[in-house]
Amino acid sequence: MKHLLSPLDLSVDELNDLLDLARDISINPKKYSHVCDGKKLATLFYEPSTRTRLSFEAAMINLGGSVLGFSSADSSSASKGESVSDTIRVISCYADICAMRHPKEGAPMVAASKSGIPVINAGDGGHQHPTQTLTDLMTIRELRGSLDNFTIGLCGDLKFGRTVHSLINSLIRYKNIKFILISPKELRVPDYIIDVLRENNVEYSEVEKLEDVMSQLDILYMTRVQRERFFNEDDYLRMKNFYILDKSKMNLAKKDMFVLHPLPRVNEISVEVDDDPRAAYFKQVQYGVYVRMALILTLLGLDKEIQ
Repeated sequence: MKHLLSPLDLSVDELNDLLDLARDISINPKKYSHVCDGKKLATLFYEPSTRTRLSFEAAMINLGGSVLGFSSADSSSASKGESVSDTIRVISCYADICAMRHPKEGAPMVAASKSGIPVINAGDGGHQHPTQTLTDLMTIRELRGSLDNFTIGLCGDLKFGRTVHSLINSLIRYKNIKFILISPKELRVPDYIIDVLRENNVEYSEVEKLEDVMSQLDILYMTRVQRERFFNEDDYLRMKNFYILDKSKMNLAKKDMFVLHPLPRVNEISVEVDDDPRAAYFKQVQYGVYVRMALILTLLGLDKEIQ
């Protein structure tokens, strides 16, 4: 039985197969509309989520399956003190596959060690968010035609941003990727990410000003400053408006540069950018449904049964 706890749980070949499947789903959705008839997905969300939870639910419903679960720890037996290990043992009796989001790093790994069904990490604290990374990779591949040979700027909260950490770890496996890490000193990527870049001889630079590097970027990956990760409200208020992408900054960018964002946004991308053809963050949301459909099929072993 296979789980997805980190984007590195998939080899490059497995990842390419999954993205090929997601593309075929996007082109031929009717072909997949009953593949999961009779199957159940459990969504175990101990932390609030809109996009990720609904994306998983839409994915399973699109495949003909059904969904059960909870959307906060308060509405689960966790509020009575039930452990993750016991919860997953119970859920394994009800469902065929589960997606778990948890505020504590490593909780999905604990669940997977006790689970009788495949476990998908839908985000654990500031650690990993592998299905968002799969979404990001599909978006980049669909927009650019390849996951090789480009410069990506990652901007904003690079310290707590689990989507950033997962994406960097995935992209270093491809050819000729250059990273420009754009953040205030207080929100720089953790040292272990820098170590990963150095150990893999990946070209990177760290800067504070977004406008200084806009012209160099093929992809700009914006992130919000995450209020829920801060221990001090004053620190959050000081950081939250550090970067705001607007038309004036977009005018500095290449004509074929694309803007991604894992969402939700607060004010780091002005709404005036939404109509720019280079704004790809809502396309990203749609790709996320296709990727999660492909992942559910793959982990359930149903991907080979489709004619």
